[in-house]
Amino acid sequence: MKYTPLVVKQVVRARTRSLLTVFGVATAMFLFAAIQSMQEGVGDATREQAGDATLVVYRENRFCPFTSRLPEYYEPRMRALAGVADVTPVRVVVSNCRASLDVVTFRGVRAEEFAVEEGRRFRFLEGVMSDWLHRSDAVLVSSDLAQRRGVSAGQRFTSSGVTVSVAGVFESDEPEDQNVAYAHLEFLQRAPGIQQVGVVTQFNVRVDDPEQLERVATAIDAEFQDDQDPTHTRSAKAFAAQAAGDVIELVGFTRWVGLGAIAAVIALVANAIVLSVQERVRTYAVLQTVGFTGAHIGGLIVLEGLVLSLAGGALGTLAALGFLHWGQFSLSNEGLSFAFGAGPRVWLPALLVSVLVGVCAGLVPAFRAARIPIATSFRAV
Repeated sequence: MKYTPLVVKQVVRARTRSLLTVFGVATAMFLFAAIQSMQEGVGDATREQAGDATLVVYRENRFCPFTSRLPEYYEPRMRALAGVADVTPVRVVVSNCRASLDVVTFRGVRAEEFAVEEGRRFRFLEGVMSDWLHRSDAVLVSSDLAQRRGVSAGQRFTSSGVTVSVAGVFESDEPEDQNVAYAHLEFLQRAPGIQQVGVVTQFNVRVDDPEQLERVATAIDAEFQDDQDPTHTRSAKAFAAQAAGDVIELVGFTRWVGLGAIAAVIALVANAIVLSVQERVRTYAVLQTVGFTGAHIGGLIVLEGLVLSLAGGALGTLAALGFLHWGQFSLSNEGLSFAFGAGPRVWLPALLVSVLVGVCAGLVPAFRAARIPIATSFRAV
């Protein structure tokens, strides 16, 4: 590493080629980091964890919130089942049920119960919980949705034919809270164009023991299998995974795009290094005459590739993180949102890939340059 200043000077001397290479790498790594962010967001929302204790009860053979309708009077029967700790009826209204980047999701909940049991995970940026509790048409809006729609506390907006007043803007670490607006359950049930009093979209059921999720889910479905509206119960993460079917397919395709971007970066950096080596044949010959071995020459060339790739990777990754933070992007499907991640699991792999790309791109040119005899290098000048 003590030869790093020498390599930096060599890179700076060829400013135009180095800048073009760095910006080319930055563009590819911007794409890679954005893809990694989308994959991480979907993974966070659908990855099962040992402590998960929530079930989602949906209408059987229904997927979109528009079509899932369950009677609210199912709640006491669910609470009576062994292993059930709590039951929360939820009415979901979405502006678009298919995969989209611009969806508003209203979740109607019982305000008093929600404020006590669930509201503790909110960090309010604007407004307070009491403002929401005291006004029936008020909503609590996630910061992502507020920024995307350009609304703040005290303002009104309309989506899916429902006009609401923003009582508060909050942040939350839970994926389910991204890109949503929490409304009063009765307000959504009576909203114009809906008018379905006593009907909910789903029940969120919390169980006593996470190990009993499957048993409780089976018991719930058995309880209502002969009713007019049979149910299909899954864990919250399994429900999200099924709802994200289209998104998961899209993410699977983007992996190939990311691999293509990495291959393009390797070719780009390798080409820049080959041109650099051809221009510096005399320099490397002189270095060999003063004691540099073939391994030293090869190391300098690999280090040059590493410097170019890491500079471009850092630039592209920072640009991607800034773009994602500013845009607050998320994918929504069937009423569930999958926020793009921007944490260490996004930028750290991008930087590691930049290092790997730089080393791989420099190996072949380094091996060839290290094997050229001094006399041949001087004759080539």
